[in-house]
Amino acid sequence: AVIFSQYVESITHHPTIGMEVVVFGNLSIYASKGQFQLHVKNIYLSGEGELWVAFESLRKRLKSEGVFDNSKKKTLPSYPEKIGIITSSEGAALKDILNVIQRRAPYIKCCIFPVPVQGNMSADKIAEGIDLMNLYGKVNVLIVGRGGGSMEDLWSFNEEKVVRAIYDSNIPIISAVGHEGDITLSDYAADCIAPTPSAAAEIVAINQQEIVQNLDHIESRCLQIIKKRVDSY
Repeated sequence: AVIFSQYVESITHHPTIGMEVVVFGNLSIYASKGQFQLHVKNIYLSGEGELWVAFESLRKRLKSEGVFDNSKKKTLPSYPEKIGIITSSEGAALKDILNVIQRRAPYIKCCIFPVPVQGNMSADKIAEGIDLMNLYGKVNVLIVGRGGGSMEDLWSFNEEKVVRAIYDSNIPIISAVGHEGDITLSDYAADCIAPTPSAAAEIVAINQQEIVQNLDHIESRCLQIIKKRVDSY
């Protein structure tokens, strides 16, 4: 085993299916029996362990530079009129986002910037999309993300150029990468994290029925106050 940071990395050969995996966890000693125990926190196919090391190295460096500081986070607008969506035009994530917005808040307009979400040039395109949306300047909030996948599939959202584009954005950004439990460096830099693309749409799109109910409540309170004032006079 190779010990680095606070984790232990162990490469194990699966006895039944002939697969090598890398597990990460804390090492302890069971004193009464003189045995080592590995409390596993994460497990990856062999090869993804190197990605994890790269992930941790970049995370620590960017954190030390203040890229993930909560004090730098921008507040999401309560009632956005237009949102930007940066994701694949062919993925399920875009359909999920649009379906939720159409159901909850059809009054919101969407501006879609299609990008590849994995592959050699995907990080460049995602960062470019964020920059161009800022130049366009006519959206109130951005959703940046994709559907689930392996750590390698999601790696574009761990690239430094994407993380810095999110940090430098003047428009508030919701990171919606993968499924619940997936973590990327884009999540750390974004102003808000959503566990899924659908959840990002729910965050940004307040249900119009809730808005109507709130307005009804305000109207009722106003009438009560007016009646009370008139009765008093």
